[in-house]
Amino acid sequence: MIQIVAKALFLIKNLQADNHKFYLFAMTRNILLFTCSFLIAAIPGFSQKKNALPPEFSIKKTETEAHMRFLASDELMGRRTGEQGNMVAARYIAEQFRKLGIGNVPGVFASPTDSYFQNVPFEKMGPNGTGEITIDAQILKSGQDWILMSGGAADLHAELVYAGYGLENQAKAWDDYKDLDVKGKIVLVQSGTPEVQTPSEIIAVSSEKRSIAIQKGAAGLIELFNAPVPWNMVNKYFTGEKISLGEESITSAQAFPHAWVNGKEANLTRTLRSAKQVGFKTSGRTRQLVSSYNVAGYIPGSDPKLKNEYILLTAHYDHVGTGKQGGQPFSPEDSIFNGARDNAFGTVALLTAAEAFARKPPKRSVLIIALTAEEVGLLGSRYYTAHPLLPLKNCIFNINSDGAGYNDTSIAAVMGLERTGARAEIEKACQAFGLGVFADPSPEQGLFDRSDNVNFAKEGIPAPTFTPGFREFNGDIMKHYHQVSDHPETIDFDYLLKFSQAFTYAARLIANRATAPQWTKGDKYEEASKRLYNK
Repeated sequence: MIQIVAKALFLIKNLQADNHKFYLFAMTRNILLFTCSFLIAAIPGFSQKKNALPPEFSIKKTETEAHMRFLASDELMGRRTGEQGNMVAARYIAEQFRKLGIGNVPGVFASPTDSYFQNVPFEKMGPNGTGEITIDAQILKSGQDWILMSGGAADLHAELVYAGYGLENQAKAWDDYKDLDVKGKIVLVQSGTPEVQTPSEIIAVSSEKRSIAIQKGAAGLIELFNAPVPWNMVNKYFTGEKISLGEESITSAQAFPHAWVNGKEANLTRTLRSAKQVGFKTSGRTRQLVSSYNVAGYIPGSDPKLKNEYILLTAHYDHVGTGKQGGQPFSPEDSIFNGARDNAFGTVALLTAAEAFARKPPKRSVLIIALTAEEVGLLGSRYYTAHPLLPLKNCIFNINSDGAGYNDTSIAAVMGLERTGARAEIEKACQAFGLGVFADPSPEQGLFDRSDNVNFAKEGIPAPTFTPGFREFNGDIMKHYHQVSDHPETIDFDYLLKFSQAFTYAARLIANRATAPQWTKGDKYEEASKRLYNK
């Protein structure tokens, strides 16, 4: 278009120089000047139309690839919670926020760039100690029949009291300690809750059972673990070094012994349920306080009427560390679990959203949180919901990104697509980058409740998980899951870019909605939503 204007101006000049063609010049000049004015005026409009797409459409593959290659590099040693590689990853994410001009949460930190870190205290416990539980002449061996989940050295002989699930919840009419005197006694409880027996829920409420037993004055706690998970897997995973949410200091209460017994063995369950006295001896687990961080950045919305509301974007950046520390199989050639798919992939999507929204914010505000400690029990998100940086009631939606692997680069898989009220926006965003959407693959796995989104869902916030493409669990998915082979060289970087762009665009479309998304009527988290939003 610029070339057309230049040629027209050149023609005007030549005609003006020829006096014998003055009349022709005058007429032609007027026509050409009008045309030039029209074309020049059209150039800004043309340029504006060309650049009308939001910034996520212009993100470069080199950017997403660079994030992946750093976060999943050997130098970060698998980003295990509380270890140096985990801290380096947190610092990298924070400095990306700073580079983009993203501030931290207003009113929480001393200055907009003072810190992006929410400190999350943890207690790191050493490997399962030796010990035994004795009932009459029967001996249950530590590391075989039972696991010490927490506690110091102990040698107890006390009355055993059965207390159901070991929970108290007035809203749900749970009162398992009603009319029970457990002071100085050992309490026996079932795992999970009367409502849920998923592995994640059993892990989540286990510490609550322990706290209640301590408050009641019990001497120890034995929990009959009965999740749909093979006991040998539980034994292998939990007998190694363990991390749990900690307190500001180690207290005498933390010496309280708490064991998981293999509740899938009927004879063990019968023996314990019928016992009146029990011996509980253990060498205990060493413990120390460590810290890790949720990394939070805040982008104010562009619409004064909507900016008080916000959309929450999350992904966990931790992984399982090295073979020795992570308790995973490894080879002499490679013992580093780089965690490219789980979950550098989701973290890259988070950083893509940060860049796009820093350049052009949506109508509502955006809170971006890279979460720690997902791999050790969804602890970073659990801590956050108990200590939110912004009121949860102002959060209209959470999009979490997490994954075990992918085998279909033509789609994104979305856990909760049909349940959380934003299907149209998610499908439109994926379609814009040539991706389809597959809702809730492998429903038998209960994947919606196995990532950080579930802790926000429990509070009532619609919270799907945006996952790299797969339609069912199979060998392709598990090939790299928690394996040393999950490193950047195995990643499809073209797909990583599309996935990150679709994640970001979906967030923008939802943040720009006239009304907030709602849970599907009758969903199990709908009641929590009504309480949160006062509906």
